[in-house]
Formats: sequence, C-alpha cells, structure tokens
Amino acid sequence: MSRPVRIGVQLQPQHAPEYGLIRDAVRRAEDLGVDIVFNWDHFYPLYGDPEGAHFECWTMLGAIAEQTERVELGALVTGGGYRNPDLLADMARTVDHISGGRLILGIGAGWFQKDYDQYGYEFGTPGTRLALLKDYMARITDRLAKLNPQPVRDIPILIGGGGERKTLRLVAQYADIWHSFADLEVLRRKSGILAEHCAEVGTDPAGIEKSVSWPGSDEAAAFVAAGATLFTVGVGGPEYDLSRVAEAIAWRDSFNPESVTGIA
Repeated sequence: MSRPVRIGVQLQPQHAPEYGLIRDAVRRAEDLGVDIVFNWDHFYPLYGDPEGAHFECWTMLGAIAEQTERVELGALVTGGGYRNPDLLADMARTVDHISGGRLILGIGAGWFQKDYDQYGYEFGTPGTRLALLKDYMARITDRLAKLNPQPVRDIPILIGGGGERKTLRLVAQYADIWHSFADLEVLRRKSGILAEHCAEVGTDPAGIEKSVSWPGSDEAAAFVAAGATLFTVGVGGPEYDLSRVAEAIAWRDSFNPESVTGIA
C-alpha cells in the first residue's frame, strides 16, 4: 500500500439547536484521533425534521479551523452551484490559512432541490449542474493560482460523485481525492472507469485517493483491497454520538496493510 488508511467524521450540522454542541463534537473527534473532520453543505436537514435546526457550512469551517490543531477539515461536499467559484476559491484559501494548511476543498454538483428552491438557486437538471461544476472547477483552480497570499499548501481537491461520463472525468482532471458514495462492487467497477479517464487526460490514477463511507469493521479490509483508504463516518446532531467513529479508529489502528493481499 502506498497510502495510510485514514478515518474521517462528517459532523452533519443538523438538529443541533446550539452551535456549542457541534464545537464539543469537533473537540471530541479530534481527541479520539480522527484524521479529518468534515461537515456538509446544505441549508436544511436531510433526515429527521425537515425544518429542524441547521447551520451553514463554510462559516463553520472557519470556526473548526480555528478550534483544531491537528485534523484536516473540509466539506463533504460543497454544493457546486451555491457560491461564485472565484469567491469559493478565496474562502478556501482563507480557511486554509486559518488552519495552517489543513483544508480539503470538497465539492460536488449538488442534488438537494430544497436547498436550491429555498435559497433562490436554479436547480436545473443533473446535466446542467454538472456542466456548471465543470466550468466552476476551471475557475476555482485559476483563482487559487492568482490569490495573494497563496494557500499554505496546494489545497487538496475532493470531488464527490459517481457519474461515469462527466463526474469521473472531472475527478481525473482535478481531484486529489474521489469520494464515490459507492458500495464495494460499484467502487471496483467505477475505479476502472476512472482509470480510463485518467489515461485520456494524462493523469495517474494512483495519485487520486479513494474515499468511501465507513462500511463497518467486517467489510473495511475488502474496501482497502479495492483501493479505498479514506473512510468517513457520518454523525448527526444533537447528540453527535461518536461510538462508530471510535470503532473505525480502533480498526484503523489495528489494521495490517499486508492483510489486504488476496481479499476477494
């Protein structure tokens, strides 16, 4: 294996009536030993009370950057159409500086229609949202190269999604990390498609980290054998129960990379 196995937690900013509950969850997650703290970029809860408490993504990332010392942080993922892409690049650069170079810029095409309708964005179609993301990725990377001061590091770009013709093409062109939202068999198949796109655009597929949701300790080694090395546990409020995160960290710390050989 050429990459360490890493564990992220997605602290979903929903159903927490006070921000202090999220701040406490961030502290507990870093103390547990997670590698990355993610949130998500929505304006309403995705499950539970649809009108429940919810906080905004990028404001929170600035607070997490200031609060933490070790973990990387980012959105899993930013809605591609929610912000001017040049502004988003500047926001990412700023949070990268606040964190001392720990930001991951996660982005996707967007899908949750209520966000669009309630905040006045055009929802369009999957095709138009992906076309917008394609345009935005070029503008984001161009703006990052122009900013003064420059980011602390080359900010890793995470692209979430699994569309075989368009999304994976963007992953091949721009991403350092691909979050697949896939089960094991789909991950294997789409990894091959991603490799084909990489060959067409001249990038090395081995340079793209594969990210998936935490499948549990019994299945995680099989995902590693399929190429995944970043596992993220989703946790919602208001309790922010980190017991599954602790399970994932314990698995990571006991995992023997040599054991992936021959896993079906």
